[in-house]
Amino acid sequence: MPEPLSAPAARIVFLGTPEIARTILGALVSTSGLQVVAVGAQPDRALGRGLQLAAPPVKQEAIRLGIPVLQPESARDPGFLDTLRQLKPDLIVVVAYGQILPQSLLDLPPRGCINVHTSLLPRWRGAAPIQWAIASGDTETGVTLMRMDAGLDTGPMIAAVRTPITGSDTGATLHDRLAVLGAQLLVATLPEYLAGRLTPRVQPAEGVTIARKIRREDGRLDWKQSAETLWRRLRAFTPWPGAFAFLPSASDTRLLKVHAALPETAPPDAAQATPGTVLPGDRSSLRVACGSGVLRLLEVQSEGGRRMDAGAFLAGHPVTRLE
Repeated sequence: MPEPLSAPAARIVFLGTPEIARTILGALVSTSGLQVVAVGAQPDRALGRGLQLAAPPVKQEAIRLGIPVLQPESARDPGFLDTLRQLKPDLIVVVAYGQILPQSLLDLPPRGCINVHTSLLPRWRGAAPIQWAIASGDTETGVTLMRMDAGLDTGPMIAAVRTPITGSDTGATLHDRLAVLGAQLLVATLPEYLAGRLTPRVQPAEGVTIARKIRREDGRLDWKQSAETLWRRLRAFTPWPGAFAFLPSASDTRLLKVHAALPETAPPDAAQATPGTVLPGDRSSLRVACGSGVLRLLEVQSEGGRRMDAGAFLAGHPVTRLE
């Protein structure tokens, strides 16, 4: 007897741009029963001091995999939408694409558009959920699969996975872990979703927070804040924009990057020190008084210099205050 015909693979268009999208695209392509027919990414941008055009990570992955790449300046471009219609996707998967999708695009595939969002919705809707989860002291986060609607990460949820946030997590390490978890969740969930066996559920109205886009100035250490808060922000904003302060002097003010630090309880003789004061008595680190507690700087880098232990830096740069 002839073998039964297998069901055709679901046609998927993938929209994404940064490194996390590369990881999830790779997992999607290797999953049987799915066919990624095209990848949409942000246009190439000029990067670095030489302002050389660089392709986004997901485009690089798509080229390696031999998948056609679309790079419209706007997701509202009529030509882009016409191309998507011609591709006839069953589903569009979106991972950190970087543009607001118009309703005409959201309505295009019969199974809708699924977003892989790196938070436990409705907490941390928006652009930078990984960083703000760490900076705010959350003890856990995760990935949510959501059927997209016109709002900002407001669509009904399909599935989620959780992971703890540890004291050693940074924005970089948590990003990489969530990329893997998101890929695993997506490929495990899509078959059931496409078969109509999963019903998206409306997000709860309680617990909504917004993760706004990170700005460079978010990395500046405000010594009036607690040492615990500054430690969390240092970890959250690694690698970008990084944590930094300023070294005041009579002639100029230089930037000092802080790569590693730990919070400490302020000893009784330092509890009344003005925030930003470098406390005496420790040659191995820079101990800086904060609004509450002390932040012990372990690795620093002066402007134009190299990264080094704070003790070595202190030996060559006597410091009494940071701004």
